[in-house]
Amino acid sequence: MPDYVKQNVQWFPGHMAKTRRLIKESLSLVDGVVELVDARIPAASRNPELDSIINRKPRIILLNKCDVANKTATALWLRYFQSQGYTALAVDCRTGKGLNRFEEAVKTALSDVVERNAAKGLQNKPLRLMVVGIPNTGKSSFINRMGKNAKAKVADQAGVTRQNQWFVVGNGIELLDTPGVLWPKFDDPEVGDKLAFIGSVKDEVTDRETLACRLLETLAKTKPDMIAERYKIAVEGSEQGWELLEAIGKKRGFLIKGGEIDYERAAVIVADEFRAGKLGRITLELP
Repeated sequence: MPDYVKQNVQWFPGHMAKTRRLIKESLSLVDGVVELVDARIPAASRNPELDSIINRKPRIILLNKCDVANKTATALWLRYFQSQGYTALAVDCRTGKGLNRFEEAVKTALSDVVERNAAKGLQNKPLRLMVVGIPNTGKSSFINRMGKNAKAKVADQAGVTRQNQWFVVGNGIELLDTPGVLWPKFDDPEVGDKLAFIGSVKDEVTDRETLACRLLETLAKTKPDMIAERYKIAVEGSEQGWELLEAIGKKRGFLIKGGEIDYERAAVIVADEFRAGKLGRITLELP
């Protein structure tokens, strides 16, 4: 397997172009925006087009999946986003961790809107927020946790939500769900890699073995102990990805006819275990 191909990850289905238009058209209906990012890659999991689309709308940034991200790194990212003028929270939408502070964050971020409504005698007017983010950052899980009645469709794969949906979450807050939207081209190939690592790009459009090799090479340079501990193999940090994948396949007994290593099975396991946090709490970038 040494000759694996270096590929640039690109994925922009037609429905995402439609979503971009829907976001623009729906902005006039909301008072602010909730942007979900993945706490493991808070920069790479932000759509750079959103800034120009959302413009001056108040924004709350939720660093989701903080339970599988490095705590110290998450604290640095929270301070960074707050220094940029955003309200930011570290949350885990599957368990609900951190979401008890969401209502307070909304009132803080939209304080001007609250005051403006009060001045007009509209104290009970709901605060309406649009939920945005790239695929698989947890928008539907967030709404399902917050919602009291109707549920947004949720699945652990990219590209499930396809149309705008409204949800009343109580305490005078309403959420508008939108499909996850990437951007037409990743100028930095490392961004494409990171998005593929966490599952924001469908596995079907990447070569899984190549992806696992790149992930292992990345982790071997920064977190060699975590790979060594999880897979019980020796890691010096200078190995090529295919060497690590081969060692993992041998250690786990992933063999096919003739005693060859089942690289594909090993690759799937590596990706799944990284995404589930089984290698440890890992953040791949710092502010």
